[in-house]
Amino acid sequence: MAGFGGLLALMAFAEIDGVRALREIRNSNDQIREEFLMRTRLLERIRGDVYVSGTYVRDYLLEPEAGKAEGHRYSLLETRHDMEEALAQYRGLIKARERQPFEDLTAALAGYWSVLEPVFDWTPEKRRRDGFLFLRDEVFKRRMAMLGIADQIRALNEAQLNEGKLRVEQTFSGLRQRLTATLGLTIGLGLLLAAFSIWRILGLEAEEARHFREIQQLSIRLVEAQEDERRSISRELHDEVGQSLTGVLVEMANLSTSIRAGDAAAAAAKADEVKKLVESSIGVVRNMALLLRPAMLDDLGLVPALEWQAREVSKRCGVWVKVSAANVSEQLPEEHKTCVYRVVQEALHNCVQHAGAHNVTVAVKQEPARLLLMVRDDGKGFDSSHEKGMGLLGIEERVSHLGGTFAVESQPGKGALLRVSLPLEAR
Repeated sequence: MAGFGGLLALMAFAEIDGVRALREIRNSNDQIREEFLMRTRLLERIRGDVYVSGTYVRDYLLEPEAGKAEGHRYSLLETRHDMEEALAQYRGLIKARERQPFEDLTAALAGYWSVLEPVFDWTPEKRRRDGFLFLRDEVFKRRMAMLGIADQIRALNEAQLNEGKLRVEQTFSGLRQRLTATLGLTIGLGLLLAAFSIWRILGLEAEEARHFREIQQLSIRLVEAQEDERRSISRELHDEVGQSLTGVLVEMANLSTSIRAGDAAAAAAKADEVKKLVESSIGVVRNMALLLRPAMLDDLGLVPALEWQAREVSKRCGVWVKVSAANVSEQLPEEHKTCVYRVVQEALHNCVQHAGAHNVTVAVKQEPARLLLMVRDDGKGFDSSHEKGMGLLGIEERVSHLGGTFAVESQPGKGALLRVSLPLEAR
């Protein structure tokens, strides 16, 4: 999840960064284009007003009628007002390096209008006499100078446009480099992730094969254990129950002979022998049934069954077994009670058969969310990290089936501690 998630996150980051950069390039390009068009329109507006102003001055100076001359003067004043508005707007768009040419143009225009102001007070005779010379020496010369300055500003405007294009190209080049680096990093991480995934999958396959072999071995050992258990039950039935029933048949035959002979005392003695043999057989069958599935586990509950098991082991094997229980409810699920009983049964068997223990402590504790079991002995111990017999494997299987945890702590010469934790569902 981390590898593939990181790879997808990197690809998403590259895509988001690319979209953001493209949006930035588009916005920058639109801004540069709009600004260039606005500056161009204002500059052309100023140039047009300069041209038109010269035409109005010429018409004003050469017009003999006073009314028409006044109309040309009014048009000239409107042209001046429009030019001043265009200059004010253009001033807000200029860059630092354009300031000096713009100031030169503004000063030239101010001088141009200051030269034109006295003309408005001329008489018609003076306009006819000096108008042409004024146009040639003052108006046309200054207009050409102002148009030259306007051409310089236009050249700077075009240079600004080229600079904006260069900035857009640099932004695009940076985006291309970032995308190339991100693509290379993504490919590299993808290769590493693929190599790690292949290595991990091969490891999991090897682990699965090992687990499969262990399961096969466990199945073989379970079959062997099942056959051993059947052999033991068969031997118990043959040796104990079979011999007792054979003895019952013999004594029944003797009892029949005594009855036919009329010997009441011998018949009574034979009847007592038959009774003892039948009681012995019943005891053997009861013990075998209790070992297979104690009735008290169903009738009385988990703790009494554990205490009975502890007494039986102590009586048969001479091992002192102590059982302690804390807050153990009798409403536990059947599978949990059976699991704990079988785990304790197997643990006590190991303590007697393999550990050579003299004292064993069995502790059961119920918590709100789990059931805890601990079995401790003072036997000879073993290396729990390398040795694990059939009994411990069976315990582990039982506990894992219920979603619990199982652990064994032991060292040679220091006894053993078995811990089991079974989860309990909230009721």
